[in-house]
Amino acid sequence: MLKPAYPITTPRLTLRPFTPADLDDLHAYESRPDVTRYLYWDPRDRDATRTFLDKKITRTELHDEGDALDLAITHRHTGALVGNCLLLWTSKAHRQGEIGYILNPAHHGHGYATEAAREMLRLGFDGLNLHRITGRLDARNTASARFLEKLGMRREAHLIDNEHVKGEWASELIYAILAREWTP
Repeated sequence: MLKPAYPITTPRLTLRPFTPADLDDLHAYESRPDVTRYLYWDPRDRDATRTFLDKKITRTELHDEGDALDLAITHRHTGALVGNCLLLWTSKAHRQGEIGYILNPAHHGHGYATEAAREMLRLGFDGLNLHRITGRLDARNTASARFLEKLGMRREAHLIDNEHVKGEWASELIYAILAREWTP
């Protein structure tokens, strides 16, 4: 079980639970085709963003496998919503998890995703005592693949046309890192 003490701060960011006040800033990037291109869902209208925000608001603790932390990434000094990061507990028996991340393109290129994802790895390895954490992505998303490699994750699988997403076959890459390989 993992119940983080919020807010979680890094040198430049605050990771915190979402609130209803995040709707406009969340919708600003969830409604963009360039953001959702390699995700399972299409750009969201305001009502869909509100529905998924309501779910995010509840995802603040890990009690059992299948649970997720879905946290707002905010700039520590301005409070601006930069994006969101995720830690999913995928297997209790095998001590495995998965990380995810979405950033508003207005905040790309500053290392914020790296800073937030490292904190998700820390929570998974140190807080939940996971053995292995993965990152899954559309194989066409080369920027995300480079990002996971920068985190120290290795590519373990390339699944060819394994999912039918948005009307087309999509291939998936799976990256992973073990607790013994991770350095904070």
